[in-house]
Amino acid sequence: MKNKKKQLHSLPEEARLYYEMGLEVDRLSGAGGELEFVRTKEIINRYLPDPPAVVLDVGGGPGAYACWLAQEGYEVHLTDPIALHLEQARQASRNQPKSPIRSITRGDARELDHPDGSSDVVLFLGPLYYLTERSDRITALQEALRVLKPGGQLMAVGISRFASTYAGLIDGYFADPEFVDIAQRDLVDGQHRNPTVKPNYFTTAFFHHPVELQEEVQEAGFSIKTILAIEGAAVFIQDLNEQWRDPEHRKRILDAVRWLEDEPSVIGVTGHIIAVATRSEAGLPGVIPGGGDG
Repeated sequence: MKNKKKQLHSLPEEARLYYEMGLEVDRLSGAGGELEFVRTKEIINRYLPDPPAVVLDVGGGPGAYACWLAQEGYEVHLTDPIALHLEQARQASRNQPKSPIRSITRGDARELDHPDGSSDVVLFLGPLYYLTERSDRITALQEALRVLKPGGQLMAVGISRFASTYAGLIDGYFADPEFVDIAQRDLVDGQHRNPTVKPNYFTTAFFHHPVELQEEVQEAGFSIKTILAIEGAAVFIQDLNEQWRDPEHRKRILDAVRWLEDEPSVIGVTGHIIAVATRSEAGLPGVIPGGGDG
């Protein structure tokens, strides 16, 4: 435990500086952000127990998902390593006084300040990005397993291994040789690095292959329910902002994304992927039907 204490709240310095720019609070606005937000909420909703239940939002940032779940009647506890995010989450919670976030604390996904078996649901909608070492991601996922009740649900999101390549094609970033180098390294080992000062190129992070995300969640002791694409091929729509404003077009976009969300051959064609997994009723690593040991 002492070794873990040294790491508390630590993340790469460039990542810390990136998040302290305050960009995260508006990231889920605009058509692309709204698509991610709508789809992530939709998937989470499928697996949530009825309220009131205890939800631990790890790496919850400015509190968009925590506020939504608190409004739905859940007891939500948010933790995040960035002080600015905590301030923003507290303000967002104050803005809905009838359904506040129950607690907002600074913390690290690898050492959660919550008792064993105290949560019905754990959300990992960000921590797996900035934990660039596999051993740290496994440690964090094992912490999620520890704090979950038997039968509890984990929803863990990773950035797609191919996200930079898609961004290069869609946004024209491949005109910049430095971005070409970034995207090519992502494809080799998932280790995303941004040597430039351009925030559009993101920051130090790890980008998952869908199979890799499943393997890590299993290695931590969970039984996988599913791996899904969140935004799917909608990331390629050139006029997404215009189409998203039209209710009929929006419905067609969401329908198409749902049709392909679990198709193995295209799950990685997305900005983000989500693993849904369960702590077995016995509290021990489970077995995936038709698969190997969890």
